[in-house]
Amino acid sequence: MSQSSGPPASGRPLHLSRRVSWFLFAFGIWSWFIWITFVKNLWNDGSGLAFDEHGDPTGYFWVHLLLAVVSFLLGTAIGVIGLRGLRALRHRPGN
Repeated sequence: MSQSSGPPASGRPLHLSRRVSWFLFAFGIWSWFIWITFVKNLWNDGSGLAFDEHGDPTGYFWVHLLLAVVSFLLGTAIGVIGLRGLRALRHRPGN
């Protein structure tokens, strides 16, 4: 079974509403703020969870760093989709 990467079955391109586009864009900005702050806090952790007594990263550190990187990348992708939606609204006839 082949999948099409073209326009929807109706033949028309998909358009996001202004509200949805702004939400997705804001979510992307929020992700940058939250996950960069989280990684800074993880890096500076003094509780012994992120680094052992020798200063080496623990499993806790690596799992949470992976979680942060994946969430940061997904938030970035979602923000880009929102930005593209906003740009498309500017170029749509009637705006």
